[in-house]
Amino acid sequence: MGIDVYPLALGGSTFGWTSDEITSRRVLDGFLDAGGNLIDTSDSYSAFVPGNSGGESETIIGAWMAARRNRGRVVIGTKVSQHPEFAGLSAANVEAAADASLKRLGTDYIDLYWAHYDDPDVPLQETAEAFDALVRAGKVRAIGVSNYSGERIREWITIAHREGYAVPVAVQPLYNLVKRDPYERDIAPVVAAENLAVLPYQALAGGFLTGKYRAEPDVAGGIRQYMAHGFYSEAGLTVVGVLEDIAREHGTTPAAVALAWLCGRPGVVAPIASARTVGQLTSMTAFTRFELAAGQRSALDDVSARVPST
Repeated sequence: MGIDVYPLALGGSTFGWTSDEITSRRVLDGFLDAGGNLIDTSDSYSAFVPGNSGGESETIIGAWMAARRNRGRVVIGTKVSQHPEFAGLSAANVEAAADASLKRLGTDYIDLYWAHYDDPDVPLQETAEAFDALVRAGKVRAIGVSNYSGERIREWITIAHREGYAVPVAVQPLYNLVKRDPYERDIAPVVAAENLAVLPYQALAGGFLTGKYRAEPDVAGGIRQYMAHGFYSEAGLTVVGVLEDIAREHGTTPAAVALAWLCGRPGVVAPIASARTVGQLTSMTAFTRFELAAGQRSALDDVSARVPST
């Protein structure tokens, strides 16, 4: 990817949603104190929350960077296409959305700018050219694609090589121990062929892989249903059981084991996980302090392969 990053990316979706500004700053401070540097957010976080308009996460991160004067220590990734005022990936929208993100973040460059979702209504060449223009203008260091099919990733890369545009260097797919398909079937071959960096989101399946949801009623209602319900299954609980067994062997947490497994997958540079509190952050970053044995990794491979694709 050309940018050095810690093996865990801190997801910013909770900032301005389940974490107020004071708590968000504590989590951000704790992440840097642990050695982290890559913070992943979006211009649309968290427009889905009643009373929010989008950009709340970027604003909190920007104010934190200004207060700490630490812009040079952090790697900022943000996204375009889902903000209510900047929907889609037309050239004009990409440019306007990037400028709005830069203003909220209080910076003059974005380290990693993501196309958040594919836009079938805009020619891919127009989008690729718009992202290239941002790189040429110095507003963006590198570009990535999130939630794109393998075919569309190949198409973007082909256009970029043909036209001399900046080439995507990273992909951000939904990928974890209870959701391995379609990433492994559709996107992983492109990752291998193009040497792309993989930053999987929902690395802990909305908290399901932490082991705190033991029965379906546990994921009913409110934030828990929004985050974890789609990952719950009996086969998934079996995965959690293996995570807990391995966690006991290492004296660590199921979350740390899940992240260790994911970080060991081909092409994965940094799983993305969010933390509402510093305590959750500590539980996650523990995976950098141990290695899974071959047998443990194989056990997780096998049990997760039995989770039905949905």
